[in-house]
Amino acid sequence: MATLVLTTVGTALGGPLGGALGTLAGRAIDGAVFGSPSHEGPRLKELSVTTSTYGSPISRHFGTVRAAGSIIWATDLVEHKDKSGGGKNKPKVTTYSYTMSFAVALASRPIKSVGRIWADGNLLRGSRGDLKVGGTLRIYYGSEDQAVDPLIASDVGTGAPAFRGISYIVFEDLELADFGNRIPALTFEVIAGESSPQIVTLLGHDRELQSVMQLEGVTGISHETGSDTSLLAMIDTGYPLAIDASRGSLSIFGADSVTPSDAIELPPAIADSRGEFGQATGSKRSRKAGSKQKAMCLRYYDKDRDFQPGLQRSRGVVGNGAIETVEFPAGLTADAAHRIAQEMAERALGGRERMAYRVAAIDPAIRPGAYVRPKDSNTVWQVAGWEWRSSGVELELRSVQQSAVDGISSAGDAGTDRKPRDLTNGPTLLEAFELPWDGTGSSNERRVYAALSSVHAGWTGAALHVDVGDGILLPVGSAQRGRAIMGSVQSPLPAAPAYLIDRSSRPLVQLADAQFALTPISVDEMAQGRNRARLGNEIIQFASAVPRGEGLWELATLLRGRGGTEHEIANHVDDEPFVLLDDDLTAIDADVAGSVTDFDVVALGHADPQPVRSPLASSGLSLRPLSPIRPILVTSGGSISITWTRRARGFWSWPDEVGIPLVESSERYEVRFIDAEGDALVWEVTVPGLDLDGPTSAALSGRPGPARFEIRQIGDHARSLPVQITF
Repeated sequence: MATLVLTTVGTALGGPLGGALGTLAGRAIDGAVFGSPSHEGPRLKELSVTTSTYGSPISRHFGTVRAAGSIIWATDLVEHKDKSGGGKNKPKVTTYSYTMSFAVALASRPIKSVGRIWADGNLLRGSRGDLKVGGTLRIYYGSEDQAVDPLIASDVGTGAPAFRGISYIVFEDLELADFGNRIPALTFEVIAGESSPQIVTLLGHDRELQSVMQLEGVTGISHETGSDTSLLAMIDTGYPLAIDASRGSLSIFGADSVTPSDAIELPPAIADSRGEFGQATGSKRSRKAGSKQKAMCLRYYDKDRDFQPGLQRSRGVVGNGAIETVEFPAGLTADAAHRIAQEMAERALGGRERMAYRVAAIDPAIRPGAYVRPKDSNTVWQVAGWEWRSSGVELELRSVQQSAVDGISSAGDAGTDRKPRDLTNGPTLLEAFELPWDGTGSSNERRVYAALSSVHAGWTGAALHVDVGDGILLPVGSAQRGRAIMGSVQSPLPAAPAYLIDRSSRPLVQLADAQFALTPISVDEMAQGRNRARLGNEIIQFASAVPRGEGLWELATLLRGRGGTEHEIANHVDDEPFVLLDDDLTAIDADVAGSVTDFDVVALGHADPQPVRSPLASSGLSLRPLSPIRPILVTSGGSISITWTRRARGFWSWPDEVGIPLVESSERYEVRFIDAEGDALVWEVTVPGLDLDGPTSAALSGRPGPARFEIRQIGDHARSLPVQITF
């Protein structure tokens, strides 16, 4: 048989590898001629994940593959404590997080780079090289002179291995909170050479081997265990190989690298009574039994679906509907996999007939894979192998089935793409401020918030601290991944009345990310408290929000000076911050700062090179009473009567028919008279009004003018800003 002779010739010319290849070639061609009940070979592993099994083999990778790896070094879990709270009447909360450092061997040969990394199926490292969680990594590419990793050296000490010749990656202090405080199941995108590897590359350039065969459409192959023979056997499943050892060296080329139109005319067959076949004719034909109609399905690793297993089926055939599935554990494009499945189906139609053909001498052009035409025949056959015999040279031929659809090809379909989104992390944007009490919860607590966001959708949150000015950062928790909608105002917002709808102002707001969006609402919805925002230090509401492109929005139909910020209406400047006041704000426990009222909020995210700071804006706004409104001064008969309307914290409207509950423990007001020289007289009253008799009114009239009255509500924690009335 061809197996025996090719093994002998291969061993003679190529050493042990040559013998192995000869055996493989013989078996592969024998199988093509004589057939087998089904295809067997390496199987897809549904993307195996990182292990730490002692003695497990480390794969060799070619092209671009998605591979697991073996953990070769690790530290214990490191526990981190984060204390927050503990302010007035609040318990102290301690949260725990864990990190770990470890190394993963990726390949037993050098690689070019590492691309994406998946953890539990989600992206841990994006295509831009950004880690999605805290920690750092270092890549060692498998050179024979690579240095010892400093972290491993500090842990192991003298004699720490450098793992030369092995490519590996070191994770340092990788945060494990997103993975249940354990090392996640990791897979790596390993780039280890050209996308269409050559046979010579797979077997090593130091072999006595000649081949220019490229595996077109293959994006990567991993050789985990076994000999080079097993590797070639796997390749032969999708790319039929022909091996020639008759020309002074071992050559491997594609069995389909020539076309039947290049068929070589065979000399007449030689009859020989000593031969094993065709003693009278020199040839013998036989046919494989069974149905020849069969569709082929190819399972493979789909490059366009993050190397998840894919399936491609050959075009339908007329027959009994038989389907055979073949597994080809290599990275392929969908088009290449579809083409291979179709070619396998067509090869299954051919090769059903075989012929033994005896000639007097071998033609150097007749080698495994060559197409030939027997003498006085119009049928084309392919050479499966040949052997020297005492009676002549025996050729083993397989029939060739010409496809009825030659020249027609169709694209493969990779199916629905369900890749995890590769979102880039980026620096943190931060605005810290105090908001007025909204009427819920205790009215005696400060409402301090931080708006945190980023231009990058992959922002992963930030740790938060308070700096009271003594150089010590006090932890106050962390902000999660949800980004607050933030931006800047393109031009100063003009002044307008605080108690009427502002229909003339149309501020332009540039949002930090063009993907952010604002929602228009009705005036009735605005009256219910929706669409609140900070422009500078003024709180507004808006009903109209019109996109102008590239993250620019025009706001209109505004309510101004909301929540007691009417004193900020005239204080707007260029490029002041815009923050939408919604559920994406992060609450800050102001009690951590103790008695300090003005402090900085500090944020530090994974992508922040330095901590990000924001001074607390609108300090005291939560506990400060709202200024009275509608002051009226009436003079009659020489006396003065002043009245005003009370407002209460937590109630942003003042309905005429419903009394507003008093939030403070008592109702008190300060009325101050100020003349042109700054001298003042002060009265404190417990009702929203003040009556001055004639002598007092006369005395005030004698003061230098212009003069004014200032009215403030006295609360439990602070006085309101004044409302003024001219005298």
